[in-house]
Formats: sequence, C-alpha cells, structure tokens
Amino acid sequence: MNRIGLIVGLVLLALMAAASTLFVVDQRQVAVIYALGEIKEVITEPGLKVKLPPPFQNVVFLDRRIQTLDSPDTRPIFTAEKKSLVIDWLVKWRVSEPRQFIRNNGTDMRNLETRLSPVVHAAFNEEVTKRTVGGVLSIERDKVMQDVRARLEDDAKSFGIEILDVRIKRVDFVANITDSIYSRMRSERQQVANQLRSTGGAEGEKIRADADRQRQVIVAEAYREAQKVKGEGDAKASAIFAEAFGRDPQFAQFYRSLEAYRAAFRTKGDVMVLDPASDFFKAMRGSASAAPAAAAAPKK
Repeated sequence: MNRIGLIVGLVLLALMAAASTLFVVDQRQVAVIYALGEIKEVITEPGLKVKLPPPFQNVVFLDRRIQTLDSPDTRPIFTAEKKSLVIDWLVKWRVSEPRQFIRNNGTDMRNLETRLSPVVHAAFNEEVTKRTVGGVLSIERDKVMQDVRARLEDDAKSFGIEILDVRIKRVDFVANITDSIYSRMRSERQQVANQLRSTGGAEGEKIRADADRQRQVIVAEAYREAQKVKGEGDAKASAIFAEAFGRDPQFAQFYRSLEAYRAAFRTKGDVMVLDPASDFFKAMRGSASAAPAAAAAPKK
C-alpha cells in the first residue's frame, strides 16, 4: 500500500510539474515568458509550449486581434473659423511589438486605451484647427482621417502597437450653438422658398397675361368673322328684298308702311300726335288701301 501511495503521489507531482511547465498558445494570442521579472521570450506561433515552472518563469498572454478604440468623451474642437465641433471617432489598432507594449502599458489593454485616447484627440485637434467647417464635414473629411493616422504612426511605435485605420463616425456642433445654426438654416430656406414663390407668381402673371391677350385676339377675330358673315347675310337679304320689291313697287311701299307702324306702335301705351292727313297714315286711308289689293290681283 505504501508503494502504491508513493507511485500515485509521484504521478500527481509529475502532473503538477507538467501543468506548471506546459501551456498552449492560441492563434489569437501572443505569449510572453517572464524570467525573474524580465521578458525572456515572446512566442507568436500557436501550439503547445514549454517553460520553466514558477517562480523561475511565468507566462502572460496578449490579444493579437484587431482592437477598436472609441472616443471616450466629446470635448469640442475649434475649426479655422473658430467654430466648435464635437467629433466622434474610432481607431483600429493591434499589438505589433509585445515587448514594447508591455514595457509601456503592462499587460492590461485598458492602460493602452487610457494613454492613447488623449493622443488621438490631440491629433484631431491639430488637423481640424487648420480647416473650415465645410472641409471637416465633407470636402476634406477623408484627408483629415489620413493625416490623423499619419500623426499617430510615430506615437504608436512607442506604444508597441500598429494603427490600422482612423475613422470619423459623427461630426456635430456644440449644443449651445446648434439652435442658432438651425434658425439660420430655416431663415435661409425660407428666403429661398419666398424667392421661388415670387418667381412662380411672376411666371403665373406672365402666363395669365399671355392667355388674356390670346383670348382677346380670338374674340376679336371671331367678332370680325361674325360681322363679315352678318354683313354678307344682310347684303343677300337686301338683294332679295330689292329684287322682290322691284317687281311691285306699290306693294313694297305698303310693306314698308306696315313695318313703320309696327315699330311706332310696339306697345299699347304708345301715343303719337300727328295730322291725319300726313303721309305717315297714307297707307291707312282708303285710297291707299286699295293699292295693295289691286297689286295683289292677278295681271291679265
């Protein structure tokens, strides 16, 4: 029994020794071996590795994947026009020199982010102050990101990292001037709307004036054609009457007298004071009344 217990103890001791000397490096990590507080070796290849047991050697792991640093605060940055802008940015980075990274930041990634954030903000401040609001918002937006990345490359070497990308997520005005900017934008849009309305009103008046002119021309031409047709009809009627009355002048005279009576005595209240012997009543006298009868008699 004592031999069996000894064997089991030796086996357990061997397993503990193996566990303290063997470690696995993941492909997403970098292993750094410490020997008495100093960096002994940096292992980048994945797989099963061997080291001395503690306290002779210890191992720490660093994430070698791409990391993202977002802007932690929204401090304003002044442009060349002295306008305050708030810029939200992000930086893509990863560990490139594990030894340098540990010397400057330790093994905690948050230490690096705490130190890198003010450096990025200072780089944006240097680039934005050289440009106008319009340039930062649209025209030179890509150039700002490229220049900030170029500024960070030298600082990144001292941190033991590599800057892969710099992006501007959002650009906005400071809250205390946003209302005034929106008011100015509304007034500008209102001015443009009023200008368009006045232009539309002028075009409308021009169209209406042209339509009225065309209407007057059409009405005048129609009236002229109507008068022309009426004149031609009156001429034909006069010719027909002249031809008909020329065949019997006495009947024509009698017909004209009747037309005169119709026009004179149109209503019952019409009163005329005339001499009965005047020519106006000639057709009503007996001597004249026989004329149309005689004229109506057939000729032999």
